[in-house]
Formats: sequence, C-alpha cells, structure tokens
Amino acid sequence: MTGMDADAALRAARRSEWKRRFVWLGIACVVLAVAVLIRLTEGDRPAAAATPQPATAKSEEGGALPRPGRPQHDVMALVNGKDISRRDLVAACVERYGEDVLESLVNKRLITSHCANRGITVTNEEINAEIDRMAKRFQLGREQWLELLEKERGVTPQEYARDIVWPTLALRKLADKDLQVAKEELDRAYEQEYGEMIRARLIVVSDEAKARELQAKLAAKPDDFPRVAIEHSEDVNSASVGGVIQPIRRHVGDKAIEQAAFALQPGQVSAVIAAGQQFVILKCDERVAPRPVPLATVQERLVERIKEDKLREAASGIFAQVQKTATVQNVYNNPELRQSMPGVVATVNGDKITLEELGAECLLRHGEEVLEGEISRMLLEQELQAGKLSVTQADIDAEIAHGAELAGCVDAQGKADVAKWLDTVTAEQDVPQEQYIRDSVWPSAALKKLTAAEVQVTEEDIAKGFEANYGERVRCRAVVLGNMRRAQEVWDKARRNPSAEYFGDLAAEYSVEPTSKALRGEVPPIGKHGGQEQLEKVAFQLQDGQISGIIQMGDKFVILRCEGRTERLDVNLNDPQIREILHRDIREKKLRMAMGRKFEEINERARVDNYLAGTSHAPPKPKAEQPIRADAAVRPTAGATR
Repeated sequence: MTGMDADAALRAARRSEWKRRFVWLGIACVVLAVAVLIRLTEGDRPAAAATPQPATAKSEEGGALPRPGRPQHDVMALVNGKDISRRDLVAACVERYGEDVLESLVNKRLITSHCANRGITVTNEEINAEIDRMAKRFQLGREQWLELLEKERGVTPQEYARDIVWPTLALRKLADKDLQVAKEELDRAYEQEYGEMIRARLIVVSDEAKARELQAKLAAKPDDFPRVAIEHSEDVNSASVGGVIQPIRRHVGDKAIEQAAFALQPGQVSAVIAAGQQFVILKCDERVAPRPVPLATVQERLVERIKEDKLREAASGIFAQVQKTATVQNVYNNPELRQSMPGVVATVNGDKITLEELGAECLLRHGEEVLEGEISRMLLEQELQAGKLSVTQADIDAEIAHGAELAGCVDAQGKADVAKWLDTVTAEQDVPQEQYIRDSVWPSAALKKLTAAEVQVTEEDIAKGFEANYGERVRCRAVVLGNMRRAQEVWDKARRNPSAEYFGDLAAEYSVEPTSKALRGEVPPIGKHGGQEQLEKVAFQLQDGQISGIIQMGDKFVILRCEGRTERLDVNLNDPQIREILHRDIREKKLRMAMGRKFEEINERARVDNYLAGTSHAPPKPKAEQPIRADAAVRPTAGATR
C-alpha cells in the first residue's frame, strides 16, 4: 500500500481554471527556477529542484540545450508480459499534469522570447561557470555536485543546466540594475545571521482577555510557562514542546515580536503582543551572544544571498512586464478552438505549442511516477482477473462512503455524507473526481476485494482491544537517552534519589526527547497492547515510586519511574455497542495491514520490466528450479537492475 499511497499523492498536482491561474502561476513558474536554486542551498528545506523550467532555452550558439534521454521505442514497460505503450503513458501523463505543464511551456516561451527581444543570451561557458561556482560553494568537485543533485534531488545534469541554471542567469541579466547591494543591506544581513539571538518560548491565543489573564499569572510565576503553553497555546507545534520555538533573530519575521523579544532578559515574560488576529506571550530563556565572525570573511556569501532575494522579488515584475505585450491563446481548454486547431494546445504571440510537445514534456517530467502508478494498477487488474474477481460500482461507492465515515464526514443521522466528502477530498488534493476515484478509491477497493475474506477478528483480538482501550494503565515519568553510557549514568543518579521531583529534574536535564524533556518526564499513561510490548511489560511490573532498569527501544534507552495506576473504565466487554466499536476498529486495522501485505506480495512475484526507469524485477525462482553452474557466481540474476 505504501507505494500506491505515495503514487496517489504524487498525482495530486495543483490545478484550477487555466485563465484565472495564468497571471499568478505564470509569475510563480518564472520565480520557481530561482527559488529552486536557493532551496538547494538550504539543507533544512525540501528540494523542489525536480520541477523543470524553460525547455526552449537556447545557448548563444543557438542550439537547444540537451534534455535527458528516454527510450525511443513504443513499449514503456512490460508487466507479467503485458505491455504499457508510450501512447497510453503519454495520455495518462497529460491527463494528470497537462494543465500545469502547459502553463509552464507557455511561460517558458514568454520569458525566452523576452530575452531574445532584448538581445540577452546565456552562453554555455556561463552555464558551466555557474555550475562550477555552485559546486565550489559546497566544497565539491563539479562531478560530485552534479552526482549529488541527481542522487539526492532527482535532478539530472541536463535538467540542472537547462531548467535551473539557465533561467537563473537569464533573470540575473534582465534584473541586473535591481540587484545592487547597499552597505545598509549588507549590515542588516550580517546582523541577521551572526548577531545576538533570543532563545524563547511562546504562547499564542486568539482571545485578548485570555492572553492578558495568562500573562498576569506567568509574570508572577515564569517557571509555569511550559505547562501553560501545553495547556493553552493554540500554536500546536510549539505547545507540544512547552512553547519552545526557534531562536529569534533580528530582521526576521514579525517586528513587534522581535522588538519584544530583544527587550527581555532571561527569565522575563513579555507583555501581550498583538500579531495579526492573535495575541502572543514570550518568555526569554537565554540571550545568545553574537558570533565573532569577521564581516570580510562572509561578505561575498552574504552579498550573493541578498542578490538572490532581490532576484526573487524582481522576477514577478519582469514577468508582469512580459505579459503586457504578450498574446496568449489557450486551445487546450477551449473545445471550439481545439476543433479549428487540431494538434495545438496553445499559441504564444502566434507561435504554436503542439499536443505532441505537451505530451513529450509531461512524459519527461512525470513519466516515471505516472508509470509506477500504471504498473501498480495493471498488477492489481491481473490479480483480480486471476481470482475471477472484479471491482464493481457498488464496491467503489462503498469505499467512498467508508472513507467519508473514517474522516468523520457524516450527516445528521450519522451516515456518510458522500457528496460533501467528495467535494472536500478533491478540493484538498485539487484533482477531478474521476481522477481521485481512479488513483485512490479504485486501488483501495481492489485490494480490499483481494484480502477481505482473509481477515478475521477473533475473541482474543477483541479482548486485547478492550484491554488496550478501557483497561488499567500505568502512570509514569520517563527519561529518554541517546546512548547506553549516559543512560547508565542517569539511572544511577535516579536510583540514589528516586523522588519524583529529582526524576523530573533528570528528565529536564538529560532527556533527548523534546516533549518528555519539556514536561519533566511526564508521558501519557502506558496501557497494554499498544505496540510497545517490552516497554509495557516493564511498566506493569513496577510499583508506585519504583525505578525501572534501562529499557532499550531501538536506538534509544528509556528509564521509567512509576507514579501509580489509572483505574479500569467501568465498561462491560459484553456490551453489544462496545463490542461493535472494537470489532469495527480492529477489523479496519487488520484489513489495512493485510492490504499492505497483499500489495507487497503481488509486487514480489511479478515480472516487471520498466524501460523508462531502466529497471527490471523478476520473482525469485524456487530452489529446485535453479541449476547449479560452475559460473553461477559471476552470472547476473534474472532480477538484476539493468
């Protein structure tokens, strides 16, 4: 199921009415090439570099820059001997991504035409120099840098040169006069990156009166800030760790919050700060001194960063200027124009973009991911056919209704509100209803059809579920450590002083898990059959006030202190309503696990030759069928990657 879920997510491309989005996404497409380059330099952000940009860019010599190759034959994959053709794959790619790719193609034509009209060219030498500069920036050789991009970011060297480097250099030339850096801007950037920082905690509420009430209490008792943040803050991310946020720097984010933060001393709580429609309270934990880095050693990099920021801002203005003189006709979404201009999807200043070009670009950008989905669907279709099964409309309707119920989308009578659910889920994924049903509902219904008969809920399952949901639990504090040596050190300290207060101090000082650290070791009560058998077993052996031994959980080491038990809920296992709830929940979980196993099994015994990705997989042969050969050690197996 994991592969199919990922495929469905990849297909949820952002779409809406073409003309409405042309202005805004036209700008975004130009900015994206620059934003991609900048994101590649920021390790803590996801890369978006795999989205290609201008495909019609030309070098100074006039030749089109190379694109990565694709198989030239018409068979894109063989699935247990049945082929997926190029034509079918292109059609699937265009169906899912045609509108988005067309917007990009239109915008590429606009920007390259704009460059040509102003005599702006980007030479191959400039492209190579920029690639070398970026490699040097990361202290890598050119080949290492390109290999890293392809391996970690999914960007081939050709795509990088054509779709990222070229538009960045072109935009730099177009916006050259807007990219000058003043001394004040350099000083600001230096202070932002190397100046003093405030380590702080934050509480956010939407009610001003409540904010002032909390502030008054915290001003009197600042040490209560983590607890109050957990109980009252509406910012979920920071509330879960006692209000802890990233250090506050100058010239970043909300001015009022920044000003209030830098006015605080360690331990102080701010006044209530109005920020948009919300109200913020800060507590200063520490003032971090500026880093003693000479400006001269970082000036070049800071100037480059400022220019990149300016370039992002300038790109929208450049594109707005391009649009003023452009004549764009969208044929793709106009049935009348499609009839009068067969094979054409758009015109840009009279220049035609053909359906063949659109299909080729869709295949280039999204072919591999769409092909994976088509292979998965074909495997499921073959499995259904072998079992003389089929997915009916009734199965589709039931799966949609089931999804609505699981999401809590029900009407006043508690029944699935299918219409509302379809509107909600297709709006969230921004895909047509037909595509949602094909890519998400049908695969789930197919796997359910293949596995439902295998899933049984036993009395033992119900008994365990009852115990897990309604049974006794152990209240504990926990310290989570990253290595055995530190765990032994902390355990010895806890053993010498087993009081709850001291154990809380140890958790606050040593725990590597943010929530337990912020809560002085407090964790949710531990029940049975929750999936952590070893931890549960130790917890239920402890008496009030006892310290556990060191419990290894993967690469972490846990020490527990028992603080009593919760009472079993007054619920009868034989209550029909309770049994129905448990049965439904357990069956759902077991069914999803069975569906996942079934999909893995189908893939494992399939013969799949994916010519687009250049891979091949064959089921392992039974040992009795494998002849013993003298040269077996040096011969490739049938499932070797091509």
